[in-house]
Amino acid sequence: MSTTTFFASPRFLSRVMWADAASCAASGALQLLFTESLARLTGLPAALLGGTGVFLLGYAALAAWMASRATPPRGLIGLVVFGNLGWALGCIALLACGAFPVSAWGVAWVLAQAACVVVLAELQWTGLRRTRSGRAVTA
Repeated sequence: MSTTTFFASPRFLSRVMWADAASCAASGALQLLFTESLARLTGLPAALLGGTGVFLLGYAALAAWMASRATPPRGLIGLVVFGNLGWALGCIALLACGAFPVSAWGVAWVLAQAACVVVLAELQWTGLRRTRSGRAVTA
């Protein structure tokens, strides 16, 4: 299977959304199960970690729902692309503002989330472009 065919596969968007759901579920669960430990380790406020953990679990459920559709909801996935880019910008802004005494582990945690969502946004955007009108494009 060529790279073009891989990205144009009708299942590509679903697979990317499953990856998005899994990464958000894992991050959200970690942030909720180990809120206090992560707060001490990262220097991030426990309330921020807990609140974003709840959000990530809710988003993971929505992403899993999108992934499970026979035809992924392209309009919603388009919003997800912008949401993922917004999350990455929020991560950078969080570090840049200097409002919290973020440790090196905290910087790594936040930058890992930013990098993950940028990669997911790019894959989602690629899938949307390559599967215009719900049909695979083989060009």
